[in-house]
Amino acid sequence: MSARNVVVTGASLGIGRAIAEAFVKAGDHVVLCARTRGPLEETARALARSGQKVLHYACDVSDEQQVATLADFTARELGGCDVLINNAGVQGPIGTLDEVPWKEWKRTVEIDLFGVALPCRAFIPQMKRRGAGKIINLSGGGATSPRPFFSAYAAAKTAVVRLTENLAAELAPHHIDVNAVAPGAVKTRLTSETVAAGATKSGEAAHAEALRVEREGGCPPELAAGLCVLLASAACNGITGRLISARWDDWKSLSARRAELAGTDLYTLRRVTEPRVSTS
Repeated sequence: MSARNVVVTGASLGIGRAIAEAFVKAGDHVVLCARTRGPLEETARALARSGQKVLHYACDVSDEQQVATLADFTARELGGCDVLINNAGVQGPIGTLDEVPWKEWKRTVEIDLFGVALPCRAFIPQMKRRGAGKIINLSGGGATSPRPFFSAYAAAKTAVVRLTENLAAELAPHHIDVNAVAPGAVKTRLTSETVAAGATKSGEAAHAEALRVEREGGCPPELAAGLCVLLASAACNGITGRLISARWDDWKSLSARRAELAGTDLYTLRRVTEPRVSTS
């Protein structure tokens, strides 16, 4: 298999770094993107391998112009993007909607939702010209069930899933697959933020779960990384518009279930309806 050109946002730390490392190990060329230059450069040095390009570009994914220059950089250095991993995100303010600072709430949506939509807009033309592509958006974190006291994060992550489904339908004729990945409760800076906020602000359930993850280590980020590599492979061509849990779903069998998935709502967000009762 020839090396693919992969762009990973939020790649300097945590899940993003694990995903970038997995693609480097798979033999791909990777562009690492994050806002903070220092950790980004350190990650690029750590992942550098002979024969592969491991590039880095500091970028705020919520800024349209910066994302456009990231796309130009990728086209110039690699010739275009084959795989886009939208991982960058923040947890945002913790507390009830009426009490958290509105500016912080809005900024969270800008990063977590616009920071997915803008890279998609910027890199889709490159994929269309190449005749194929893969887009994988990191979601979870309240997308499938209520997450009280984290409303900006949960609302944005839910919107990412519906955006994923819309793009999957729009881009199917161009052989571009678009999926979302729920990484599970990984121990990251978001966990530490929840612990620091305390049970009063974050809620007893969320705080207790964060303490457990801090203590036990949580879900390994390598699970989400492995799922991303699989979804980006030819084995999963045609599997699109799905939200897949790295922790709970049997994703290693995905390639054998392509026909089954195409005819069902499995791994999607849908309203549960009551069975129709015949009146005849």
